[in-house]
Amino acid sequence: MRAHHLRAANALGVELEPGNEFWGWAGRTLGAPARTATGRSAWLRLTSAPADRAGGKLWDGAATAELALGNLGGRRPALLGLHDTTEDGTAYRAELSARVDAPVLSATPDLYEDLDLPDSWWSDLTDTLDLVAATPTDRIAVRTQYMERAIPRFIGIPAPAALRWTTAHADLHWANLTATPLCILDWEGWGSAPAGFDAAMLYAYSLSRPAVAARVRTASPILGGRDALAAEAAVCAMLLQTVDRGDNADLAGPLRAWAAELRGRASRSTRPYEGT
Repeated sequence: MRAHHLRAANALGVELEPGNEFWGWAGRTLGAPARTATGRSAWLRLTSAPADRAGGKLWDGAATAELALGNLGGRRPALLGLHDTTEDGTAYRAELSARVDAPVLSATPDLYEDLDLPDSWWSDLTDTLDLVAATPTDRIAVRTQYMERAIPRFIGIPAPAALRWTTAHADLHWANLTATPLCILDWEGWGSAPAGFDAAMLYAYSLSRPAVAARVRTASPILGGRDALAAEAAVCAMLLQTVDRGDNADLAGPLRAWAAELRGRASRSTRPYEGT
């Protein structure tokens, strides 16, 4: 990965800044700060996958987000260049983006301490997610087939009706959000999802800090209502599935409590499932 990262830097005409590499989950991605020939600060991220599995939603997420969303008024890092190579059955994609100087709000998707964010930050987040939600796309972030399998298994209810589908970032957690100024990182999985999905995801990753979770609900009044039941159930099921696989152990208790709340809400609704 390091060798291909350096080769991509050379191909894209940037110089890596040593000593600041960042590895993604299971070593699938490698990122580091870089600088262009004109002195512009950048970030070079390399993704790898077996060559026969490269392509598709996650592979093309950054490129399609750039075309459809632009930089969202500075809330999304602009994509500056791409470089693809394949070697010994492994495909590599390098994405050069504008560097974001503001630190992320957590080193992990969930939180280990409370956050004291100004009201303006929450307003900026809401406004940005509204822009994303209104952007047309044929990309799919959450499939109804998954909801129909996972929600009964992990929540214990039939998959609720998705009353509305909107465009979502689809991986909105605290390691993908920066402090002031707000910027939303990592757009590889964006696409269509049940309304309220991003808010539900951020809420889920806030459950270990009740004050922050309450603030997410205040900023996203769709949560707790009928319109977001499908999104909340989908997110809760997704994270309980990760718990079942041995991850997110700190969230297990709060997620199960949330699942119980969702079962209670579902029992008060008689609307059948209406997937798309």
